[in-house]
Amino acid sequence: MGHLDADSLLQLQQYSYQAASLLVYQSVLDAPPGRAFLALIQALQGDEPEVALRGYSQWFSALAVAQQSWQTHLVSQLLRAENPFTRQVQRQGASSTDVLRGLPKPLVAAVRHDLQLLRSLYDCRAEQLSQWVQLMAQLSAAPTAWALEDASDNGLFLRDRGWAEALPDLVDYYQRHGTGLFAEYRVARWQKGALVGVAHADTSQLQKLVGYEQPKQALIQNTEVLLAGLPALHVLLYGSRGSGKSSLVKALVNQYGDRGLRLIEVTKADLHHLPHIVEQLRDLPQRFIIFVDDLSFEEDDEAFKALKVVLEGNVVARPRNVVVYATSNRRHLIREFFGDRPRPSDADEVHQWDTVQEKLSFSDRFGLTLTFEPADQPRYLTIVRHLAQQENLQIEPKDLEFQALQWATRHNGRSGRTARQFIDYLSAELTAAERSF
Repeated sequence: MGHLDADSLLQLQQYSYQAASLLVYQSVLDAPPGRAFLALIQALQGDEPEVALRGYSQWFSALAVAQQSWQTHLVSQLLRAENPFTRQVQRQGASSTDVLRGLPKPLVAAVRHDLQLLRSLYDCRAEQLSQWVQLMAQLSAAPTAWALEDASDNGLFLRDRGWAEALPDLVDYYQRHGTGLFAEYRVARWQKGALVGVAHADTSQLQKLVGYEQPKQALIQNTEVLLAGLPALHVLLYGSRGSGKSSLVKALVNQYGDRGLRLIEVTKADLHHLPHIVEQLRDLPQRFIIFVDDLSFEEDDEAFKALKVVLEGNVVARPRNVVVYATSNRRHLIREFFGDRPRPSDADEVHQWDTVQEKLSFSDRFGLTLTFEPADQPRYLTIVRHLAQQENLQIEPKDLEFQALQWATRHNGRSGRTARQFIDYLSAELTAAERSF
């Protein structure tokens, strides 16, 4: 068993004390690489080489899973940290200097203190930890050090300077990009009473969606208004199935995610949570589309009332950074039966026609209604040709159109979804044919 020298042990002890002394940014070390780092430096101060070896292995593995160097990991955790300081600064529109002046002095002092400590932990190199493990375990060679070149642009303002001195730049970053869930994910869903990030979101791209240019441009224009911080409209996209309504909404976040657009999917069953969700988003710097797919309501549906509150507002002012984009195959979103309509002989509600009109006009509460008509043959073939070009399929145009029409006849009729399914099938068939030669 080997022993580390006094200077090395003192440095490790300082790392332990610095990590334990964090006042505001404790969460920076909560992820697996941070927890493994703390366990490793503790093990290196002990007298059990096997514990240190296992600790190094776990730290190496955690960084490998994250595909980050220790330095990149610390910076990324710092930039997305949620704590009393980051929550306050991102909700204020003043300059970073004015924000810092307006915050409680003890909080700002604690943040500067933490940034100095984190900068010291940042300076701990994987090569140094590897050498300490080698000495302690008396290995013939040092374990492989996990060291990667940092290709990320995030946190460039933190490099080669003291982090406490970079505090105004850090405040500016939080104000522009936010923190927590929406700094990490562009798409989230409401699940079991909480917002959950979607790691592998739909990859639909606007340039691949053709055939409905007029509603597409109207939706893009409304989204641009939202991103500009101006009053944008809630939007209802209704029309035939398979026309690309949902894909169009999902593609927006892929187009504008870099500008702060975020998408939150809420199912119809969870619409009664909508007012609560909106309040969570009100003061955040990002712009949000609440996406409700395949919307329709039954009689006396509680979800109808919750959505109505969000669309029309109540005593609470509507936030400018949130809109609802809903898709439906129905123009009138609330199911109505002939039996609902009043007859002279009915001894029911005196003003029942008012109730019927409220049902029929609910879709009018969306400021913008976009119609997606069933695809005729020219539109269907336009979509097919565009998708084939995107996939670079080598096939004669006449053969492509003939097979596309045959596919539509045998399958789900003419629609954007059918065109996508046909192109996927044809791509696989042509690839298989090439490999057979």
